[in-house]
Amino acid sequence: MARRDAPASDGVATGTVPAGSAAEVFGAFLRLGLTSFGGPIAHLGYFRNELVLRRRWLDDRAYGDLVALCQFLPGPSSSQVGFALGLSRAGWPGALAAFAGFTLPSALLMVLFATLAPRLDGPAGAGALHGLKIVAVAIVAQAVWGMARSLCPDRPRAGIAVAAVAVLAFVPGAFGMIGAILAGAVAGLVLCRGAAQPAAPAVLPLSRAGGIAALAAFGAGLVLLPLLAGSSQAWAVVDGFYRAGALVFGGGHVVLPLLEGEVVARGWVTQDAFLAGYGAAQAVPGPLFTFAAYLGAVLGPEPSGWLGAALALGAVFLPGFLVLAGALPFWNALRARPAPQAMMQGANAAVVGILGAALYHPIFTSAVGGPPDLALAAACFVALTVWQAPAWAVVLAGAAGGIVLSLVAAAA
Repeated sequence: MARRDAPASDGVATGTVPAGSAAEVFGAFLRLGLTSFGGPIAHLGYFRNELVLRRRWLDDRAYGDLVALCQFLPGPSSSQVGFALGLSRAGWPGALAAFAGFTLPSALLMVLFATLAPRLDGPAGAGALHGLKIVAVAIVAQAVWGMARSLCPDRPRAGIAVAAVAVLAFVPGAFGMIGAILAGAVAGLVLCRGAAQPAAPAVLPLSRAGGIAALAAFGAGLVLLPLLAGSSQAWAVVDGFYRAGALVFGGGHVVLPLLEGEVVARGWVTQDAFLAGYGAAQAVPGPLFTFAAYLGAVLGPEPSGWLGAALALGAVFLPGFLVLAGALPFWNALRARPAPQAMMQGANAAVVGILGAALYHPIFTSAVGGPPDLALAAACFVALTVWQAPAWAVVLAGAAGGIVLSLVAAAA
């Protein structure tokens, strides 16, 4: 494989890493964008399966570091992880390619929802959707098992992972996730000093000055867009969706009440239309934030349609990417020092616990309703872990299995 030497710059690690291209990144993330069902936690499992295990772009430790960072930041966490992976692999063209490949399939499906919705009626459609939920159980179980072996190899880190599960049992949601990671980082500082190892530097085309500029742009959007919102409906749409994307911690379903407050409360979208779009968002792969494309397309006042979808989609993702670009240069420098390394060891263990808690609820509890569902989930897990079947094939098989279970139940 071709390799490249990264130029030195302020706050950016240097080294020799595999060279990638934007086309390669786009192809990898298009595949993920077409097959990654199950929400942001499941997406992290799909990412690991495709990019850590299959393509070996990075190892579990570097991947866990990146996941922990993105859980701290506002915005769509799985899309931020993908954006950073594309940036590391092929620079800014790679970052944009990762975003486009992962986001466009679900965004286009959401805009075309009115055409696609009738095909999801009946036992077969409902069964396919249920089968996709079961596949997500297997994907996340594989991720939890693999990451636990890499990131929790000793008693202290295994204990931190279990403690993270306990935190989420009593404080569910985004605040519980952030609290578990913070507590894990503090515990790592105390318990994992001896476990810290030299960190492989991530090569990123970002300087500290660029990071500060990105953070400034993030803040400027929160201040300036409300002032521009009164000048036109287009600016009002950008302002509303930018604010929703900027205030979300944990991503995924957390953005829904914020979007409802922006579009339903203002009378831009009816409650019925909002709920119909939310239902459709559960049926498509890729990031749940593409629900914004549906809302932009059905806005009452102009702009709506494709223009409204593009404005809403760009505005809801932009703040998360700006704050990530602002954080990455400083994270890359800090993670090379012993104390931050130990904290990241603990934070990574907490991430494993978070994934484990999410595996049970909501993923397992919403997908597995009886022994037939459990059998299908187990078959998908074995296909991924023992047979080493590609994720896309398991997704198709799971959907087919869900249809069969649904038709059998309907005939009974």
